[in-house]
Amino acid sequence: MMKVATYTASGSKASTEVTLDKSVFGRELNPELLGLAYRRSLANRRTNNAKTLTRGLVSGGGRKPWRQKGTGRARVGSSRTPLWRTGGIVFGPTGNENYNITMTRKMVRSSVAQALSAQVDAISVIETFAPKEAKTRVAVELLAKLGVEGRVLIIVAEMNDTLVRSVSNLSDVYASTVGRVTAFDVLNADAIIIEKPALDGLKQWLGGKN
Repeated sequence: MMKVATYTASGSKASTEVTLDKSVFGRELNPELLGLAYRRSLANRRTNNAKTLTRGLVSGGGRKPWRQKGTGRARVGSSRTPLWRTGGIVFGPTGNENYNITMTRKMVRSSVAQALSAQVDAISVIETFAPKEAKTRVAVELLAKLGVEGRVLIIVAEMNDTLVRSVSNLSDVYASTVGRVTAFDVLNADAIIIEKPALDGLKQWLGGKN
């Protein structure tokens, strides 16, 4: 039985604990799958802004630098040759590279469940994470009552504008809904706060053999 502390919406510790479902939070870990899921999140965020000029894109080089024979120097047809410092680049990035890593839906769900299982000691449950005002100060005070530090992941059943605005200025706090949270988010968190309604959503999304 895996029981975790429960907090009220105001941040006070409740007298009862919540038992986490083993089908979601008691998975056997597969390091290869977790590693792939982690690299996938990084790769899919990578941009392809780098672009080099090939021989055909470098300006100049329309005229042969010197005649073919009789100069004592190596023959060359264009100053745009990749052998020259001012020439084009061979096999450089073109800006069309696709760094995305694909995973099946089953693998994605399994990786999230395994990540939650690996981080089960960092999980706490709150009745609802709903700051009364859309202000950063209110969210900071609520997190302080919960006693969490470092990078905080908040998993909610439904996102709302008040929650988004209250945590958007907190660089170490990230809020996500069930179905959008990734293994990368879970593994990078020092503390994980899950709404009670989100627990049922996680069980429905990740529970069982998927």
